[in-house]
Amino acid sequence: MGKKMSMVYGIAAYAVFLGTALYAIGFIGGFGVPKDIDSGQPGGFGISLAVNVALLGLFAVQHTGMARQAFKSWLTRHVPSAIERNTYVLMSSVMLILMYLLWQPMPQVVWNVENTVARGVIMALFAGGWLIFLAASFMIHHFDLFGLRQVWMNMKGERYRDLGFRVKGLYQYVRHPIQVGFLIAFWATPTMTVGHLVFSMATTAYIVIAVLLFEEHDLVKHFGSRYRQYQQQVHAFMPIGRYRKPRLPEIQDGETATDLHVAQPGQGST
Repeated sequence: MGKKMSMVYGIAAYAVFLGTALYAIGFIGGFGVPKDIDSGQPGGFGISLAVNVALLGLFAVQHTGMARQAFKSWLTRHVPSAIERNTYVLMSSVMLILMYLLWQPMPQVVWNVENTVARGVIMALFAGGWLIFLAASFMIHHFDLFGLRQVWMNMKGERYRDLGFRVKGLYQYVRHPIQVGFLIAFWATPTMTVGHLVFSMATTAYIVIAVLLFEEHDLVKHFGSRYRQYQQQVHAFMPIGRYRKPRLPEIQDGETATDLHVAQPGQGST
């Protein structure tokens, strides 16, 4: 694949992601889309539950499996490394589209908030969750996270440079603000149906397990003591504590700053 074709592929993958992300807002919020989480003709409870759990499971397997280093190494033996991230983003979007198409409504109401003011507050929280996701993605470099930086550098003939360990904005207060934004958006609904509850419970369990069991392990492996110190200062999901930039150690006789392996603090993304 040539450099220009890689760039086109990366832009196309990002466009598909953008479309599926925008559709997700309406799908979960229940507005502005042809098919949302509660629309459609309900089927049998057992079959609907099985289909929905299977769809969520497929997304979890793809999303976590393709993020592992072993899979990345295998994939880059078959496709250019510059489009590895774009391929991950595209396949994640495909899994979401499959979920939108095949999701089975389970419209039984678990709770319904009728007060107008309370409904407005809840919908503001819903919108706030999506804004947190968007803002946090830019704090760690939105276009690197979704693969556009990689194909742009490739087209310019530059070797990809890792952004390094960076702590900015919301990352000073929680280690995973993107996931926090998702959790708020998934649970903030004035009318909770069984189908929405299944979605929220399953995605919450997936986020917690994937972050604590896989992503945190990868980040520690990649950044070492810098990330372990970050873990000690900042909670994964709750705004407890705040990151404090480590002081530069004193340079002893015969040492240089390079010898001390001092790096700028920050947040990586795997």
